[in-house]
Amino acid sequence: MISVTDLRPGTKVKMEGGLWECVEYQHQKIGRGGAKVVAKFKNLETGATVERTFNSGEKLEDIYVETRELQYLYQEGNDLVFMDLETYEQFHLPKDQVEAARFLKEGMTVLGDMYEGRPLKITPPTVVELKVVDTPPGVRGDTVSGGSKPATLETGAVVQVPLFVEPGEVIKVDTRTGQYVGRA
Repeated sequence: MISVTDLRPGTKVKMEGGLWECVEYQHQKIGRGGAKVVAKFKNLETGATVERTFNSGEKLEDIYVETRELQYLYQEGNDLVFMDLETYEQFHLPKDQVEAARFLKEGMTVLGDMYEGRPLKITPPTVVELKVVDTPPGVRGDTVSGGSKPATLETGAVVQVPLFVEPGEVIKVDTRTGQYVGRA
């Protein structure tokens, strides 16, 4: 059990029959009354977000989540298939449950948060190198600062790149923001 005063962003708990991750946390001390804790949680299975208020003495059931290296294998319908690199077990996860799924390339190594042998959350590398498949020619017109153009990557994702990037080049993309970082 964990006291609600020990909650921090990233803490994972079990409450209301589900697995939740603390996203935001605020400790409020009110005049003469006792302190309250207001926390925002994200459901690790559905992605739903809720805000809860607790009295400072309440306790929640904390869970142990193990982080493991997984390899992205392929897409099957609306599911993405991953393999645990230690046990060689394969997992199917819905595409909407995977962070930055549009930047995953077959064979890529990602981190997976595992609870009781099943993956809860997949975290791709912060920066990935992807090949530009298609982009229009860069024409510098009336741009105040450096211009940009859309580029389709090998995974099908579309990102804004500088005008000098050509098809066939390998670029670096930040998976958290989806922005161009530089050439590989």
